[in-house]
Amino acid sequence: MQHEANDQYSLRGRVFKRIREDILSGKYEQNEELRENTIAVELGVSRTPVREALRQLELEGLVTIIPNKGAYVNGISEKDIHDIYVIRSYMEGLCARWACEKMTESCLKELDEVVELTEFYIRKGNTEQIVELDNRFHELLYRACDSKWLDHMLTDFHHYVERVRMKSLADPKRAEKSNQEHRAIVEAMRKRDGEEAERLAHEHIIQTIFNHSKKGL
Repeated sequence: MQHEANDQYSLRGRVFKRIREDILSGKYEQNEELRENTIAVELGVSRTPVREALRQLELEGLVTIIPNKGAYVNGISEKDIHDIYVIRSYMEGLCARWACEKMTESCLKELDEVVELTEFYIRKGNTEQIVELDNRFHELLYRACDSKWLDHMLTDFHHYVERVRMKSLADPKRAEKSNQEHRAIVEAMRKRDGEEAERLAHEHIIQTIFNHSKKGL
Protein backbone atom coordinates (compact mmCIF):
# COMPACT_ATOMS: atom_id res chain seq x y z
CA MET A 1 0.00 0.00 0.00
CA GLN A 2 2.81 2.40 0.89
CA HIS A 3 4.55 1.60 -2.41
CA GLU A 4 1.34 2.38 -4.33
CA ALA A 5 0.92 5.65 -2.44
CA ASN A 6 4.50 6.67 -3.23
CA ASP A 7 4.02 5.80 -6.90
CA GLN A 8 0.83 7.86 -7.02
CA TYR A 9 2.52 10.82 -5.33
CA SER A 10 5.45 10.56 -7.72
CA LEU A 11 3.07 10.44 -10.69
CA ARG A 12 1.20 13.53 -9.50
CA GLY A 13 4.51 15.31 -9.01
CA ARG A 14 5.76 14.43 -12.50
CA VAL A 15 2.51 15.55 -14.14
CA PHE A 16 2.53 18.80 -12.17
CA LYS A 17 6.15 19.57 -13.11
CA ARG A 18 5.55 18.76 -16.77
CA ILE A 19 2.49 21.02 -17.09
CA ARG A 20 4.20 23.81 -15.16
CA GLU A 21 7.28 23.60 -17.41
CA ASP A 22 5.05 23.70 -20.49
CA ILE A 23 3.28 26.82 -19.20
CA LEU A 24 6.52 28.59 -18.27
CA SER A 25 8.21 27.67 -21.57
CA GLY A 26 5.42 29.34 -23.52
CA LYS A 27 3.90 26.18 -24.99
CA TYR A 28 0.45 27.47 -24.09
CA GLU A 29 -0.97 30.90 -24.88
CA GLN A 30 -2.36 33.23 -22.23
CA ASN A 31 -5.99 32.24 -21.41
CA GLU A 32 -5.67 29.01 -23.42
CA GLU A 33 -7.81 26.20 -22.06
CA LEU A 34 -5.96 23.23 -20.59
CA ARG A 35 -8.08 20.20 -21.44
CA GLU A 36 -7.69 17.37 -18.94
CA ASN A 37 -8.33 14.64 -21.47
CA THR A 38 -5.88 16.01 -24.06
CA ILE A 39 -3.09 16.40 -21.50
CA ALA A 40 -3.80 12.95 -20.03
CA VAL A 41 -3.48 11.33 -23.45
CA GLU A 42 -0.32 13.32 -24.23
CA LEU A 43 1.32 12.25 -20.95
CA GLY A 44 -0.03 8.70 -20.98
CA VAL A 45 -1.83 9.02 -17.64
CA SER A 46 -5.41 9.07 -16.37
CA ARG A 47 -7.28 12.35 -15.89
CA THR A 48 -7.00 12.17 -12.09
CA PRO A 49 -3.33 13.24 -11.72
CA VAL A 50 -3.90 15.91 -14.39
CA ARG A 51 -6.87 17.31 -12.45
CA GLU A 52 -4.83 17.31 -9.22
CA ALA A 53 -1.90 19.01 -10.96
CA LEU A 54 -4.18 21.74 -12.33
CA ARG A 55 -5.53 22.42 -8.84
CA GLN A 56 -1.98 22.77 -7.55
CA LEU A 57 -1.10 25.09 -10.44
CA GLU A 58 -4.11 27.22 -9.55
CA LEU A 59 -2.64 27.65 -6.05
CA GLU A 60 0.57 28.90 -7.68
CA GLY A 61 -1.39 31.39 -9.77
CA LEU A 62 -0.41 29.84 -13.10
CA VAL A 63 -3.90 28.50 -13.85
CA THR A 64 -7.46 29.69 -13.27
CA ILE A 65 -10.15 27.03 -12.84
CA ILE A 66 -13.69 28.11 -13.68
CA PRO A 67 -16.32 25.69 -12.32
CA ASN A 68 -18.23 23.81 -15.02
CA LYS A 69 -16.05 25.39 -17.71
CA GLY A 70 -12.42 24.35 -17.38
CA ALA A 71 -8.86 25.37 -16.54
CA TYR A 72 -7.20 28.32 -18.27
CA VAL A 73 -3.58 29.50 -18.43
CA ASN A 74 -2.58 32.61 -16.50
CA GLY A 75 1.11 32.32 -17.24
CA ILE A 76 3.67 34.92 -16.15
CA SER A 77 3.03 38.58 -16.99
CA GLU A 78 5.65 41.30 -17.47
CA LYS A 79 4.79 42.66 -14.02
CA ASP A 80 5.17 39.15 -12.57
CA ILE A 81 8.63 38.87 -14.13
CA HIS A 82 9.71 42.24 -12.74
CA ASP A 83 8.33 41.45 -9.28
CA ILE A 84 9.97 38.02 -9.21
CA TYR A 85 13.37 39.45 -10.11
CA VAL A 86 13.18 42.24 -7.53
CA ILE A 87 12.12 39.84 -4.75
CA ARG A 88 14.66 37.28 -5.90
CA SER A 89 17.49 39.84 -5.88
CA TYR A 90 17.14 40.30 -2.11
CA MET A 91 16.63 36.60 -1.43
CA GLU A 92 19.62 35.67 -3.60
CA GLY A 93 21.76 38.18 -1.71
CA LEU A 94 20.71 36.65 1.61
CA CYS A 95 21.40 33.20 0.20
CA ALA A 96 24.97 34.17 -0.79
CA ARG A 97 25.60 35.71 2.65
CA TRP A 98 24.42 32.56 4.44
CA ALA A 99 26.32 30.35 1.99
CA CYS A 100 29.56 32.06 3.06
CA GLU A 101 29.08 30.63 6.54
CA LYS A 102 28.33 27.10 5.31
CA MET A 103 30.44 26.87 2.14
CA THR A 104 32.65 23.78 1.85
CA GLU A 105 35.79 23.40 -0.22
CA SER A 106 34.11 20.74 -2.36
CA CYS A 107 31.22 23.10 -3.15
CA LEU A 108 33.65 25.90 -4.03
CA LYS A 109 35.44 23.49 -6.34
CA GLU A 110 32.14 22.60 -8.05
CA LEU A 111 31.28 26.28 -8.49
CA ASP A 112 34.74 26.93 -9.98
CA GLU A 113 34.20 24.07 -12.43
CA VAL A 114 30.81 25.45 -13.47
CA VAL A 115 32.32 28.90 -14.12
CA GLU A 116 35.17 27.43 -16.18
CA LEU A 117 32.84 25.16 -18.18
CA THR A 118 30.53 28.10 -18.83
CA GLU A 119 33.46 30.08 -20.21
CA PHE A 120 34.24 27.17 -22.54
CA TYR A 121 30.67 26.93 -23.86
CA ILE A 122 30.41 30.70 -24.29
CA ARG A 123 33.37 30.48 -26.68
CA LYS A 124 31.59 27.61 -28.45
CA GLY A 125 28.34 29.59 -28.62
CA ASN A 126 26.39 26.70 -27.05
CA THR A 127 23.41 28.45 -25.43
CA GLU A 128 21.76 25.23 -24.25
CA GLN A 129 24.82 24.24 -22.21
CA ILE A 130 25.25 27.80 -20.91
CA VAL A 131 21.67 27.76 -19.57
CA GLU A 132 22.17 24.31 -18.02
CA LEU A 133 25.34 25.49 -16.28
CA ASP A 134 23.57 28.65 -15.09
CA ASN A 135 20.95 26.37 -13.53
CA ARG A 136 23.71 24.32 -11.92
CA PHE A 137 25.48 27.38 -10.49
CA HIS A 138 22.35 28.66 -8.79
CA GLU A 139 21.36 25.18 -7.64
CA LEU A 140 24.73 24.83 -5.88
CA LEU A 141 24.42 28.30 -4.36
CA TYR A 142 20.91 27.63 -3.04
CA ARG A 143 21.96 24.31 -1.54
CA ALA A 144 25.01 25.87 0.10
CA CYS A 145 22.93 28.34 2.13
CA ASP A 146 21.64 25.34 4.12
CA SER A 147 18.05 26.62 4.35
CA LYS A 148 15.40 24.38 2.83
CA TRP A 149 12.91 27.26 2.73
CA LEU A 150 15.21 29.68 0.94
CA ASP A 151 16.35 26.90 -1.39
CA HIS A 152 12.74 25.98 -2.24
CA MET A 153 11.56 29.55 -2.86
CA LEU A 154 14.58 30.54 -4.94
CA THR A 155 14.37 27.35 -7.01
CA ASP A 156 10.72 28.10 -7.82
CA PHE A 157 11.53 31.70 -8.77
CA HIS A 158 14.41 30.47 -10.94
CA HIS A 159 12.00 28.19 -12.84
CA TYR A 160 9.32 30.87 -13.22
CA VAL A 161 11.63 33.13 -15.23
CA GLU A 162 13.32 30.37 -17.24
CA ARG A 163 12.17 31.71 -20.61
CA VAL A 164 13.60 35.18 -19.82
CA ARG A 165 16.90 33.65 -18.67
CA MET A 166 17.20 31.59 -21.84
CA LYS A 167 16.73 34.65 -24.03
CA SER A 168 19.10 36.71 -21.91
CA LEU A 169 21.88 34.10 -21.96
CA ALA A 170 21.51 33.66 -25.72
CA ASP A 171 23.21 37.08 -25.97
CA PRO A 172 26.98 36.30 -25.88
CA LYS A 173 27.81 39.63 -24.20
CA ARG A 174 25.26 39.07 -21.43
CA ALA A 175 26.34 35.44 -21.03
CA GLU A 176 29.98 36.54 -20.60
CA LYS A 177 29.01 39.31 -18.15
CA SER A 178 26.79 36.91 -16.18
CA ASN A 179 29.64 34.42 -15.87
CA GLN A 180 32.00 37.16 -14.69
CA GLU A 181 29.42 38.03 -12.03
CA HIS A 182 29.27 34.36 -11.02
CA ARG A 183 33.07 34.28 -10.73
CA ALA A 184 33.07 37.37 -8.49
CA ILE A 185 30.41 35.85 -6.22
CA VAL A 186 32.49 32.67 -5.85
CA GLU A 187 35.61 34.69 -4.98
CA ALA A 188 33.70 36.63 -2.29
CA MET A 189 32.46 33.36 -0.80
CA ARG A 190 35.98 31.90 -0.92
CA LYS A 191 37.10 34.87 1.21
CA ARG A 192 34.09 34.32 3.52
CA ASP A 193 33.09 37.93 2.85
CA GLY A 194 29.34 37.68 3.46
CA GLU A 195 28.63 41.36 2.92
CA GLU A 196 30.40 41.42 -0.45
CA ALA A 197 28.83 38.13 -1.56
CA GLU A 198 25.39 39.49 -0.69
CA ARG A 199 26.00 42.71 -2.62
CA LEU A 200 27.31 40.92 -5.70
CA ALA A 201 24.50 38.33 -5.77
CA HIS A 202 21.89 41.08 -5.39
CA GLU A 203 23.44 43.13 -8.21
CA HIS A 204 23.70 40.01 -10.41
CA ILE A 205 19.92 39.60 -10.37
CA ILE A 206 19.26 43.34 -10.68
CA GLN A 207 21.43 43.34 -13.82
CA THR A 208 19.09 40.79 -15.37
CA ILE A 209 16.12 43.09 -14.70
CA PHE A 210 18.00 45.94 -16.39
CA ASN A 211 18.87 43.73 -19.35
CA HIS A 212 15.27 42.56 -19.66
CA SER A 213 13.90 46.12 -19.55
CA LYS A 214 16.50 47.44 -21.99
CA LYS A 215 16.17 44.75 -24.64
CA GLY A 216 12.70 43.42 -23.93
CA LEU A 217 14.12 39.95 -23.43
